Amino acid sequence: MTRAVTGLPFDDIRNLLAGLPEADERSRSEAAAHTAALAAPSGSLGRLAGIAEWMAAWQGLPKPAVTRPLVAIFAATHGLAKHAPNAAPAGATQQLVELYAAGGAAVNQIALQSDAGLKVFDLALDLPTPDIREDAALSEAACAATMAFGMEAIAGGADLLCVGAAGAGNRTVAAALACALLGGKPEDWADGWGAEAVSAALAQHEGHLIDPLEALRRVGGREFAAIAGAILAARYQRIPVLLDGFVSCAAAAVLYKLEPSALDHCMAAHVSGDPAHARLLGAIGKRPLLETGIALEEGAGAALAIGLVKSALAAHRGMATRDML
Repeated sequence: MTRAVTGLPFDDIRNLLAGLPEADERSRSEAAAHTAALAAPSGSLGRLAGIAEWMAAWQGLPKPAVTRPLVAIFAATHGLAKHAPNAAPAGATQQLVELYAAGGAAVNQIALQSDAGLKVFDLALDLPTPDIREDAALSEAACAATMAFGMEAIAGGADLLCVGAAGAGNRTVAAALACALLGGKPEDWADGWGAEAVSAALAQHEGHLIDPLEALRRVGGREFAAIAGAILAARYQRIPVLLDGFVSCAAAAVLYKLEPSALDHCMAAHVSGDPAHARLLGAIGKRPLLETGIALEEGAGAALAIGLVKSALAAHRGMATRDML
């Protein structure tokens, strides 16, 4: 059922969430039947079987494959960042983007090993969003437009999408967004100055954070909006998604709060050593594939999980079945 048209920028997002494509349960069932027929003791493949069946359901193929994985990194800047103790120098996020372009980051090496494409999206790095302790990060129109940009970012095609983020200060912004969406105390999501900043941001926007899209535009940022848009577009294109770190998962939580089934096509690639990341994954109902301790938000953890997904699918396709013995 679609909502009444009001002309507000978020209407299209709400309508998309009201009509989400569902998993192909026939393909999932056929994949599960094939798993049951493999020449291995029942349950012995552990999560490999579940990965193969999940991929089958979302690709719509009983024997899915990954041949075009993509790591998408969304880079943005935040006005809040310059006020943090030990703040990164001006231009730090631009330097990160240049590092990715030069192939010198960890994610470049891991993506290369996984035969994955890597795209970096510059979301107006020279125009930081306002300090969320004082003003909304984005207008409704700008937030909706940035989500639309994220949707278009994967238009080149992929059969597995990894989403990552880059931006000085985005860890604190993610904490504010997680706290707004999922509740708890600022100290549950950030430490020290970060918790103080989260508390100030939530106080500034008090009474306006019940709607997840309002929370996104007020205490989020451009990379959060773009990641949410990319995840939503992937659902419509039947592309399974691997969520990366705390920042990407906070962006995904916006969709989860709007519609809990909106992340059914997503798996959590890994959990870092950050307790808030584990808490966030629990809140959105995701069990990580890997426990890496990787604190980078650039998609490195998700890129690492591509290999696990490929291995799961190789076992699913290539193992002998009992009738072959």
